[in-house]
Amino acid sequence: MTVYLDHAATTPMRPEAVDAMLPWLTTGYGNPSGSHAVSRAARQAVDEARDVVAECLGAEPADVIFTGGGTESDNLAVAGVAAATGGTAVCSAVEHHAVLHPVEALGGHVIPVDELGIVDLEALRAALAASPDVAVVSVMLANNEVGTVQALAPVAEVVRREAPGAALHTDAVQAFAWLDLVERAAPADLISIAAHKFGGPKGVGALVARPGVKLEPLLRGGGQERDRRSGTHNVAGIVAMAAAMRATVEQRTATVARLRALRDRLADQLLALEGVVETAGRATRDQRLPNICHLRIDGIESEALLVLLDDAGVCASAGSACASGALEPSHVLAAMGVAAASARSSVRLSLGWPTTAADIDFAVDAIQSAVASLRERTP
Repeated sequence: MTVYLDHAATTPMRPEAVDAMLPWLTTGYGNPSGSHAVSRAARQAVDEARDVVAECLGAEPADVIFTGGGTESDNLAVAGVAAATGGTAVCSAVEHHAVLHPVEALGGHVIPVDELGIVDLEALRAALAASPDVAVVSVMLANNEVGTVQALAPVAEVVRREAPGAALHTDAVQAFAWLDLVERAAPADLISIAAHKFGGPKGVGALVARPGVKLEPLLRGGGQERDRRSGTHNVAGIVAMAAAMRATVEQRTATVARLRALRDRLADQLLALEGVVETAGRATRDQRLPNICHLRIDGIESEALLVLLDDAGVCASAGSACASGALEPSHVLAAMGVAAASARSSVRLSLGWPTTAADIDFAVDAIQSAVASLRERTP
């Protein structure tokens, strides 16, 4: 038996997305930029998918830019706005590296967070007040490692007051599966998503750029996406992403309730083990995504634990999949004030739409056995 608890890294495709995708991998092979009937059919499919994406994100179809995934969407938002305006960028210290690295490359500012991973609004205010050339501020809606959800309205209030010319971007890649972005991302001028985080295929995403946002393209060529992102459209991927989005929205309320209960059950049973700490604490679960259980297990190296879990058939991670194999502890945990030694004992167990109660029971048994085995080896 294999139990997959790494949905924060990527999810299996939803059946609805697979069904929607297949025809465009076989008979619907037209280039949407062409003019003949086969191309026109592909163009219509892209346009219809754009309508769905816009509706699910609270945007207009013209605001939607299809990209090659979350990293490109984040890079386009940060670097594209900065290039268009000649300004610099600001982000929180717990951003995904797809935001953090472009901000650092621009010589921008990184804003500290508290022990829960919530951005320090006073520090943000001070940074904006001291930097009149800020073009874009990026604060993620939900953290991909520990699941902390950030309210954007207070952030937007600070940005509008201190840097009225700056655009507010939110990396909602981890958030879409669990939160209503029509409401939660409404204060943002730019919104990034990636299909493979909510049951769509890898290699496709979107960026919402609301009217008035100046954006310099990163990719130049054929002028697709209103000259904001050139390149032949991934028709099959775009159509599948839209189908996954629609299914996610339709099922979100029930899925969130079910997985929140399973996540709490998983966490509570593992907290009964000696030396296990829930990152950000049990009392803050409502402030985090319902599918992420992030724990630190005293005296246990996460790398050793994950090897034993993999052998037992449980797929988990120590943090962001994009940083797997890195020797340095998580920058997210460091920003939250977690000591390096403690951060190296962390494990992220992330549930997804297919997760069952049987999966949780199997995982609990496997983790308990693995922890006991490692503690026997290390006095």
